[in-house]
Amino acid sequence: MTLVKFNNKTRNTAPYFNNVFDSLFSDALNKNHGVNKVPNVNIYEGANEYKIELAAPGLNKEDFKIDLKKDNLSVWAEKKVEADTQKDYTRKEFEYNSFARSFVLPEGVDADKISAEYTNGILYITIGKIDDAKQAHKEIVVS
Repeated sequence: MTLVKFNNKTRNTAPYFNNVFDSLFSDALNKNHGVNKVPNVNIYEGANEYKIELAAPGLNKEDFKIDLKKDNLSVWAEKKVEADTQKDYTRKEFEYNSFARSFVLPEGVDADKISAEYTNGILYITIGKIDDAKQAHKEIVVS
């Protein structure tokens, strides 16, 4: 069962018929504009590293470019899509032609301990922490 919004003040002729179809078509069109083309991420902080999981199915590991400038980690992906004349889609949603995400890294990140792996549609980025950051924390006893 679907709830349909009615606004009988907008039209005088056949208000029920017009408003039902206006509501259905406007809701369907508005939902398409809100489709997010940037993949979602999960970020985890462990004792020795940070882990970023970026969901990007349908890509290959050659499609990604990861760059670190100062404290800004950027991830780009671009997939070359050839025109598929064999299939005539009614609706096609799962497609990333290109996207970019940036992450500002906190202090204490070791730039030499960054690695990335792409498996099962998820890009895993591991960012190591500097060992000195753990040793810098010291409890001081008040005498």
